[in-house]
Amino acid sequence: MTGPVTGRDEGQPLVEFLHVMRRLRAECPWKASQTHRSLARYLLEETHETLEALDTGDTEHLREELGDLLLQVYFHAVIAEESGHFDLDDVTRDITEKMVRRNPHVFGDGEPSNDATAVNEAWEAIKATEKDRSSVTDGLPPTLPALLYADKVLDRLARQGAAVDTTGDDLGDRLLGLVAEARAEGRDPEQALRDAVRRRVERTDGQP
Repeated sequence: MTGPVTGRDEGQPLVEFLHVMRRLRAECPWKASQTHRSLARYLLEETHETLEALDTGDTEHLREELGDLLLQVYFHAVIAEESGHFDLDDVTRDITEKMVRRNPHVFGDGEPSNDATAVNEAWEAIKATEKDRSSVTDGLPPTLPALLYADKVLDRLARQGAAVDTTGDDLGDRLLGLVAEARAEGRDPEQALRDAVRRRVERTDGQP
């Protein structure tokens, strides 16, 4: 398996940052006191700040926030390394193997494809086989934003061939119907709502 050559120091900054995090854990009392659980709030905050950068389209802001998000990955990996559970190499190896396994059209015997929908269907089929889930909600964090959660549940039901009735007068039913409508249009309902709210705020803020 080969990849693009992007520079002579490719990967070196990642190694340097790992050394920085190990030293910070050893010499900074605040960082030394942190645990996986105590860092959970920061992982959530950095994720939302990265989403904000994506929404604004500010690439410099996005670059900064991706760095902060990467910090959280390294932080958790170094903590796990100290306890002997796993290290950053294990995390990287696992995700590399997963990407290769779930993309046979690129790395395996599968036919090359320019059909993004077909590629995604194959990904989901491989994932479903690996996870061996018995419920449409298995593996879905209940803390996901409601629109995203609904979108994923509807997607799984559709893959099972289950009929989904999104009609009804209840507010929740109407919202679910809008999620189904977004799916039919190939749109992300969560992002659509975020964009609509941002546009409304921009119009309000721009008024004299």
